[in-house]
Amino acid sequence: MRLIALIPARGGSKRLPGKNLLPLGGKPLIQWSIEVAQNIPNISHILVSTDNAEIAKVSADKGALVPWLRPEELSTDTASSVDVAIHAITWYENEYGPIDGVILLQPTSPLRSQDSIKEGIDLFRNSGGSAVVGVAVASTHPMWSLRVADGVLMPWISMDGLNTRSQDLPPAYEVTGSFYLINPLDLKKGKSFFPDGALPLVIANKHEAIDIDTQDDYDLAKTFLKN
Repeated sequence: MRLIALIPARGGSKRLPGKNLLPLGGKPLIQWSIEVAQNIPNISHILVSTDNAEIAKVSADKGALVPWLRPEELSTDTASSVDVAIHAITWYENEYGPIDGVILLQPTSPLRSQDSIKEGIDLFRNSGGSAVVGVAVASTHPMWSLRVADGVLMPWISMDGLNTRSQDLPPAYEVTGSFYLINPLDLKKGKSFFPDGALPLVIANKHEAIDIDTQDDYDLAKTFLKN
C-alpha cells in the first residue's frame, strides 16, 4: 500500500496571522505535522501545499516535499481543502505514479500522535480502502444544543435530550480536523473527505484534537505543552 501525507499550509490567516509558522514548543507549528508523519511505513512522501515562500523553505528544510508554490486560485479564503488536495494529488501521481490513499494532516492540529496516524492507516487497510476520519467525543452533546426561533429557545434535535442525564445520552462525536485518509479516486469523484460510509478514528486524548484557529486555541496548546 502506497500513501502520501498532504499538509495544506496557506500563508494567510485572518483570525491568527501567520499561524502555520508560529512557535510551539520550540519549533514552527507546521514542523509538528511534518515530523509526526516521518518514518511511518507506507507513507512515500510528505507533501506540503503552500502559497508562501517562507513556509515552503521551513517545510523543505524539515524534510517535506515542496515542489511548487500553490496556484493563486487555490490560495484564497474560499479555496477548499478538496480542490487543494486534488491539485496536489494530480501533480504527485503524474510525477511518481499512482497512490492508494492520501492522508490530510492539517498543520493546525499539531499534537496528533504517530500512534493515531498508524491506527487510521490500519483502519483504511483492513477495510479495503474505506475513508477514515478523525473524531473525538463531542464537547457539547447535540441533544443538549439549542437554537433561537422567533426569539424563543428551541432544541436543535426534537428529542427529550434536555431532560436526559449526560450518562444516559447516546455517544456523539465531532470531527477533530486532525486526520483524514481517503482513496484519491473517491476524493475526486465525491469532492469530499467525508463520504458516506466513512470510518471513525476515535481519538481519545483531548490534546490531540486541539485545532489552532484562534489566539485562545494557540494559548491552550502552549499551556498543554508547558504543563
